[in-house]
Amino acid sequence: MAFTLSLMNRIEKIDIVRGIVMVIMALDHVRDMLHMDAISQSPTNLNTTTPILFFTRWITHLCAPTFVFLAGTSAYLYFSKTKSVTLTRSYLIKRGFILILLEFTVINFGLFFDAGFHTLLFQVIATIGFGMIILGLLTPFSPKTLGIIGILIIVLHNLTPLIPFAEGSVIKIIFTPLFSPTAFPLFGSITFIMGYPPVPWLGILLIGYATGKYFLESSNRVFLKFGIISIGLFLLLRFINIYGDPVPWSTQKSFVFTLLSFFNISKYPPSLLFSLITLGIMFLLIVFAEKINEKVKNILIIFGKVPLFYFIVHFYLIHIFTLAVLFAQGFNWSQLSFASGTFGRPQNIESGISLGWVYLVWTLVVFLMYFPSKWYAAYKATHKYSWLKYI
Repeated sequence: MAFTLSLMNRIEKIDIVRGIVMVIMALDHVRDMLHMDAISQSPTNLNTTTPILFFTRWITHLCAPTFVFLAGTSAYLYFSKTKSVTLTRSYLIKRGFILILLEFTVINFGLFFDAGFHTLLFQVIATIGFGMIILGLLTPFSPKTLGIIGILIIVLHNLTPLIPFAEGSVIKIIFTPLFSPTAFPLFGSITFIMGYPPVPWLGILLIGYATGKYFLESSNRVFLKFGIISIGLFLLLRFINIYGDPVPWSTQKSFVFTLLSFFNISKYPPSLLFSLITLGIMFLLIVFAEKINEKVKNILIIFGKVPLFYFIVHFYLIHIFTLAVLFAQGFNWSQLSFASGTFGRPQNIESGISLGWVYLVWTLVVFLMYFPSKWYAAYKATHKYSWLKYI
């Protein structure tokens, strides 16, 4: 999913951390497709959720910012290896367009199983692709400059809704999808959904690029400092409750739900507080990654070596499980709804599995994904086809 390090010795802690969030990511997608309440209600809606359901969703918030950040990091490592702005720019732009193409074809089909492509969803792979294209154009600038731009984007982008664009103006129509989730019809029955507005995520990618040099050092002290500062700023700003997230926290019916409200931060687009807490945790994972049990670490490294391959294949695998569950629950093919964006699940009819079963299916998906991931990692290591560095 994030940038591969095909032209250099791999940095182990990058693969380990990426592997961790890939395992967590599969939980979110199993829940999305199979949980009985996934279609009708949000797991972060404090009026309907439970603490375990909330946490099941919240922990997966780590995934997208980690992938995007490490995409920027790997771009820096590529540049540090080639020492060429021209080669780096060419590689980033090509890979960016490839990722966007994959998003709207192979990945969208794996997500919806809709041969008519009635929903075109711009999600994390496309936003990484967008970021790589922009980063490719910006490679003549220093990492420090790009890091400052990234910080400014993360800190200030939540102010963009305050810009007084005229309603229905061309500028607003173009500007809004870059910063906020948007849905609009394209033609016929096809709907475009901007799930991951690319500019806020670009800020995270640029910070990942600017931080890349620290991965070449043996010490983790700087990542520990980044982690403590990020989490400390999150706690301070969230407690003040004035700026950093469009949804303030509030006192709830119990201490537990008040705590959930405190941590109920906005991902679409990623608010300043969302970025601080998720990247802060990611920095701590980087610090302690290499201290993980050796057997577990080796499994995570396999996943971390083939992120895009894993991302694509795991969607198809989860969707096959989804169809199997639906058929086991007595539905027939004619009842399945693919064009509606419900992953094939019938509309207005109860279907799916409980959260306990979601965890069981997730475990099975991760177990099964190990074998194709290990094969593809070995294939990439023993074959030098140029296309392999893009996938």
